[in-house]
Amino acid sequence: MLRITDTLALPEDEIVKRFTTAGGPGGQNVNKVATRVELRFDLEATRTLPPDVVARLRQRERGRITRDGVLRIVCQVHREQGRNLEEARCRLAEVVRGALARPRRRVATRPTGASRIRRREDKTRRSRVKRQRGQVRGED
Repeated sequence: MLRITDTLALPEDEIVKRFTTAGGPGGQNVNKVATRVELRFDLEATRTLPPDVVARLRQRERGRITRDGVLRIVCQVHREQGRNLEEARCRLAEVVRGALARPRRRVATRPTGASRIRRREDKTRRSRVKRQRGQVRGED
């Protein structure tokens, strides 16, 4: 079980792990040890997450979701498979935790009377400055 909150955990059978060789520097270790971790979480088939959370995940993590509706988390920052796996599991938990929070509704507000007056005065002042630029000096 991957614990997300005190009341929510993702079962291990819904998370598919895949290990491959990582790219980049590291000498022979990179070529022969599968340290790169890819976690795949199928949003279509999950029975754990509510539909509104799945919808928010789709919206927020568009770049990490395949055409099949599978959320991919890839980690290859460490040289050890175990540490990469733990890092990927933490990232998956953070992504899901972020989608759990419902976005707050924006409350429409109106400008205050004083701010409207200030705005009009600023416009008048600016207009006067621009009008004076066009006048030829010396003629009165």
